[in-house]
Amino acid sequence: MALRLVQVKDEGGARRVAQVADDGSAQLVTGVASTYDLVQRALGAGQGLEAALRDLGTDGAIDLGAALAAGRVLAPIDHPDAAHLHLTGTGLTHLGSAEGRDKMHKAAAAAEKPTDSMRMFQMGVEGGKPADGGVGVQPEWFYKGDGTALVAPGAPLTSPGFAEDGGEEPEIAGIYVIDADGNPVRLGFALANEFSDHVTEKQNYLWLAHSKLRPAAVGPELLVGPLPADVRGASRIKRGGDTVWEKPFLSGEANMSHHVANLEHHHFKYPQFRRPGDVHVHFFGTATLSFSDGFRTEPGDVFEIEAAPFTLKLSNPLAQADDAGPARVRAL
Repeated sequence: MALRLVQVKDEGGARRVAQVADDGSAQLVTGVASTYDLVQRALGAGQGLEAALRDLGTDGAIDLGAALAAGRVLAPIDHPDAAHLHLTGTGLTHLGSAEGRDKMHKAAAAAEKPTDSMRMFQMGVEGGKPADGGVGVQPEWFYKGDGTALVAPGAPLTSPGFAEDGGEEPEIAGIYVIDADGNPVRLGFALANEFSDHVTEKQNYLWLAHSKLRPAAVGPELLVGPLPADVRGASRIKRGGDTVWEKPFLSGEANMSHHVANLEHHHFKYPQFRRPGDVHVHFFGTATLSFSDGFRTEPGDVFEIEAAPFTLKLSNPLAQADDAGPARVRAL
């Protein structure tokens, strides 16, 4: 049985951690109020998460379906200080992922030659899975924000007022904590909606960094342990209760041009990402975008992502913030 964890508020509003069985039933873990607390307890005791959970035990069941409906399920990881949680990611890492990106950028290319996107994708195909633990080619990398940009399952993904678009990106995210000695420790994996502004990116590839500074949803479950090599599911968009767009969602190393270990190396090779106590949520990329099919999202649309071995869907509505106007800087 796979080990899955969720963070949830009980009916009284207290934070709890729950352990989820293969059938979706869940038991509340005794003695910890967050996944971060559980991880620190395990690291301090020199244990893995499974051993720490065995020592703590459980003290009752919780109905996750009811908790999700009531908005009481949180992202599966967070940090007491949101500034110490980092949302980052990689692109062009999945077989087929270059096609949609290439369509976006080909119009901006000066001649009939491979775009930078296609060249980077091909570099990953040729060098993203080094043998014998070697270091492969580095992927595209981007920054999304700190823990204030982390969105819980069921909560709105809010596009800023100045945005050109709000589009889903169904992905798998790796979840990490940096231990007291500055070593990255992988807790597991979660479903994620990396959520980007594809219209802005399409206008100029150098605006990719701008297009990624958006919220992202993660969860509901943290899958502890290895990620299956072949992850298969679906990404869909619902409008007024009807499915208006849907495609298969594929991930796992069998469907990727990079090993997960290579993506991890090229993120954590930077010392600033190895600060003890910090949490990292690192998105591994996707090959499935409604934007690539010409679909235009609207506020109120609901994004749904599901894939085995995760037992729960990640579902988030799209919202649009008011345009606050130009940012004003005051001189002191």
